[in-house]
Amino acid sequence: MIYKKLERSVELSGKSQSTLTNYARCLAHIALHFNCSPLELDREQVLDYLHDLKSRRKTPSESFFKHTVYGLRYLYRVYGLPEHRVVLPSIERPKKLPVVLSKEETRLLIKTPKLHKHRLMLALLYGCGLRSSELRNLYIKDVDMDRGQLHVRQGKGRKDRYLPLCALLVRGVRKHLASESPAQWLFNGNDAQGRAVGLSANGVQWVVKQARQQGGIRKQVTTHTLRHSYATHLLEMGMDIMTLRDLLGHVDIQTTLVYLHVSRYKQGTAFSPLEKLYAKAQ
Repeated sequence: MIYKKLERSVELSGKSQSTLTNYARCLAHIALHFNCSPLELDREQVLDYLHDLKSRRKTPSESFFKHTVYGLRYLYRVYGLPEHRVVLPSIERPKKLPVVLSKEETRLLIKTPKLHKHRLMLALLYGCGLRSSELRNLYIKDVDMDRGQLHVRQGKGRKDRYLPLCALLVRGVRKHLASESPAQWLFNGNDAQGRAVGLSANGVQWVVKQARQQGGIRKQVTTHTLRHSYATHLLEMGMDIMTLRDLLGHVDIQTTLVYLHVSRYKQGTAFSPLEKLYAKAQ
């Protein structure tokens, strides 16, 4: 009953399926812990549970604690319960800068896999700045090779956007379609019965992990690292922050501004605009 009500509210609010999954997982965990509905818990029970989670350094993860707090808040809101019924702790956002690959490391990562399919997956994650879920949800019809565009449907925040598809990626996609012959999704996985389904998040992360290990890259690399590298490299190549925000699909410009702290674009010795103005004439 609780899940169905959460599911309806999440879908109506435009939140992602992963949000529902994370909230439901954490709420189920607290329900099993107390053997009752989270709605039946009093203030002290909830705070004791959260304190117990917080005191565990490794398991569960920080994200589990965060989704537990957010899930409880959302549950109380859905059921019209006053927010002060249980005063939940505020979540302090970690002030960590993203890990970014150098251009040399990016080239190495992309060329390392033996399968063309895996190389193309990495190239799309980096070359279009895709989130893992956006790569997994790509349909063949979303790739417009004639116009050189990639249509990302219902990305984070249920937003559509178009991304430029360079000639290298167009050639890679054509080769992939010719060799793999996917029917619906651009990249297929298989379920337990061997039927074609969309790729899993673990499947994409496995490709990235294998490429990192086999390429001998020491940095901690995830699917999102390629997105971070895409954004940082574009800034270093001269793209303005507003265009970058649109390409990344960010709602808040503050989310995009973090890349100014890791890029090397326009950092270092100050110079006069005259140097650039007459650079080509010299």
